[in-house]
Amino acid sequence: MARKRPTRDAMVNAALTVAEREGWEAVRLHQIAAECGGGLDDVHRHFSEKDEIIDAWLDRADAAMLALHDRDRLTGHNARQRLYRLITTWLDTLAPHQRVTREMIGHKLEPGHLHVQFPALLRISRTVQWLREAARLDAPLPRRALEETALTALFVKTFLHWLDDDSPDQERTRRRLDRGLAVLEATARFIPGGRFSGDTTTESHS
Repeated sequence: MARKRPTRDAMVNAALTVAEREGWEAVRLHQIAAECGGGLDDVHRHFSEKDEIIDAWLDRADAAMLALHDRDRLTGHNARQRLYRLITTWLDTLAPHQRVTREMIGHKLEPGHLHVQFPALLRISRTVQWLREAARLDAPLPRRALEETALTALFVKTFLHWLDDDSPDQERTRRRLDRGLAVLEATARFIPGGRFSGDTTTESHS
């Protein structure tokens, strides 16, 4: 009888378990294999290198954000409220392993890791694209480019602040995000169109 091979999710869970115990830098692929009861060939089926596990972990946050949209469509929310709920859902998915996530991102930002940093920038762009879809921001060019640039900057600043936020339920990050979205909402009034694209209400987040 063929042995049951560990799934991709099981590999990620194993990596997080080892990282919580020993720190992300100390994690080795053979440890992940042992933790999930598989072999290195099982790891290789899903990941060609350790950095790909970071992307898989962040993919979970993307999936949770999109699942929130699919579950209730965020009806009754304006664009600012939708963005707030989507971004906080993304962060909350990572929160159980905040320290490990911080170590993962720190690894990607180490000087000399250009081969890691360039794909990381593309990955942020991909997450923001899905965020815009889930928030139903549908502006045409050139307004879309302005919105995307501003939203990307806010997303990155919020995420970096969250990494070191030790307040209960990361409340400091939530307040910072809310203020940042309020600024974007106010700034949007000075761009042709007068509000966030996709807005259908005049409510604000509370």
